[in-house]
Amino acid sequence: MAKNRTSIYSALIANLLIALTKFTAGGFTNSSSMISEGIHSLVDTVDQVLLLYGLKRSKKAPDVTHPFGYGKELYFWSFIVSILIFGLGGGISIYQGIQHIIRPEPVKDPLWNYIVLGLSLIFEGSSLLIATKEFNRVRNGLSWWKAIVKSKDPSSFLVLFEDGAAVLGLLIVFVFMLIGHNFNLPYMDGVASVLVGLLLVLVSAILARESRSLLMGEGIAPETQQTIRAIAEKDPAVVKVVNVLSTYQSPEDVTLMLIIDFNPDIDTEDITAAIERIREAIKTTFPLIKLVFVQPQTYSILPGTLGTEQKKP
Repeated sequence: MAKNRTSIYSALIANLLIALTKFTAGGFTNSSSMISEGIHSLVDTVDQVLLLYGLKRSKKAPDVTHPFGYGKELYFWSFIVSILIFGLGGGISIYQGIQHIIRPEPVKDPLWNYIVLGLSLIFEGSSLLIATKEFNRVRNGLSWWKAIVKSKDPSSFLVLFEDGAAVLGLLIVFVFMLIGHNFNLPYMDGVASVLVGLLLVLVSAILARESRSLLMGEGIAPETQQTIRAIAEKDPAVVKVVNVLSTYQSPEDVTLMLIIDFNPDIDTEDITAAIERIREAIKTTFPLIKLVFVQPQTYSILPGTLGTEQKKP
């Protein structure tokens, strides 16, 4: 998490400087795509401020009103970030582009735009390489898409997606600006702006999907559930694990509830001891699981049931 915060701070400073540079260049050269890129960088700056705020809020200690803590604040603010990318980034860029396609204006002195784009590519590319390196370190051999889907820390893949979209957007603007300038097609500047906007809408949709899943209470992976079942069922007091319920409170905090059938021949004291053994074993194997609740059930054969198992809580 600390590494993610460092990368967010670095991206925040870089995007703020790049946004100011793009707006200045766009104003001097009358380029809608450059102004769209400036909006893109400004939205990225705001996004990183919100991510840092979400990270800070998620660390608040539990209290009476939030007994499980404030970890889901990070998921909430990540979802807000995805909405901002859609509305401010994608929406305004598409609107700007359509206006310049309808009423194209020639770009004045595009040299400044090329210089700004070149510098921006260097800065954004460096940030993307750092984000890629950090995410590659934690994906544990999974494919990139599967690692993003399985990741419970939106601050890691949000930075990755934002930097990737920024680099791709810059390349789109560069190519279409070059075409428009060399072939005297001023509307190409507006086309580039629309394409950048559509790119941001696509990125926001993916980020919203992942953030929503986490915000709604995503649980642990099926493979992890199977391992937990195996740990619990190794205990001699356990007949079987009936159900495994879980939710991520934050990227580093999981709450788990097990419904377990215990041996009907053991007493309450033995069940209590078994629960403690199971809790300790699970927490040792999975340090992210902070709370383990166990709902015990026992089976008994009642008279007149001809051996039919009846649940007795």
